[in-house]
Amino acid sequence: MASGVGSASFAARVIDWQRTHGRHALPWQGTRDPYRVWLSEIMLQQTQVATVLGYYERFLQRFPDVRSLAAAPLDEVFALWSGLGYYSRARNLHRCAQAVVAEHGGRFPASSEALAQLPGIGRSTAAAIAAFCFGERVAILDGNVKRVLTRALGFDGDLAVAAQQRDLWAEATRLLPERGIESYTQGLMDLGATLCLARSPQCPQCPVRRHCVAAREGTPERYPVKSRTLRRGRREHLWLWLRWRERLWLAQRPATGVWAGLWSLPEFDSAQAFTAASADWPGAGEALPSFTHVLTHLDWTLHPLRWTLPERSSSARVKAITDALPAGRWFGLDEALAAGLPAPLRKLLMALGASSE
Repeated sequence: MASGVGSASFAARVIDWQRTHGRHALPWQGTRDPYRVWLSEIMLQQTQVATVLGYYERFLQRFPDVRSLAAAPLDEVFALWSGLGYYSRARNLHRCAQAVVAEHGGRFPASSEALAQLPGIGRSTAAAIAAFCFGERVAILDGNVKRVLTRALGFDGDLAVAAQQRDLWAEATRLLPERGIESYTQGLMDLGATLCLARSPQCPQCPVRRHCVAAREGTPERYPVKSRTLRRGRREHLWLWLRWRERLWLAQRPATGVWAGLWSLPEFDSAQAFTAASADWPGAGEALPSFTHVLTHLDWTLHPLRWTLPERSSSARVKAITDALPAGRWFGLDEALAAGLPAPLRKLLMALGASSE
């Protein structure tokens, strides 16, 4: 690391730039309500601002405060979250709201240390809430801020190594200003989101370029350094859309893994496996267009097949079929769309569900 960054001058430039050129119109800005700040921070994890805006407004309309969120069924939270991805965030959001109500009387604790003890709130998120809502002088280190600071400092430590992460936290803390923590924290976020981009950074426009080792070296894109890269996996399944009397069978996915806790279609490892399982089923199947759903760590190819059981099929016959499927229940189309569904299933049902009834 070749750092010559002084804390006072660096922070002053970030604060001045943020107050003049930073973002000020986002709906979670201009408030010291920790519920709103917390909600935005959780939604913004690994998600672009443009995507979050609509979800944020819809969440607040349905859950205007932490008590209403804590009292809601988890399935309703999942339904509003559908399409944002990383569904463990929604589960932790619900758990955290319940913890705030049960353990803190519905009021978020005022320190980053106490906030970090709540479900789903890590060190950086806790610091952001504490800085924006309670003025605590504490460092954040989300993805955007890591990029800004590693470039400015010329910090070439491997962030896949815990000791290097701790060193960067220490540097982030060293650079904190004595005053103006809210503008400074927001300024680092804004720089990472608007100028200090992962690709094609806008160095000539950056207020801290004279302090920045990476800009001076002409190598901003080599920072941050992280050696461990996620290996992408591949998965392929037949996706069974089973219908009977204008209802469809949905199974609730396990509490861990992809789409944890959401309602989804039963899966078969192959068309051959489904053919064997359905050999004596009444009715007929219709193959729908296949697609690949891209997740952070996985490319999942799904082959939807819509099988319609005759309306005259007896309840006992239908029960024998569903007993062999993953545990679930029958949903009407509107009821299914109001439940917590994976985004590709919601899209499939909206596109083909109404027209097929």
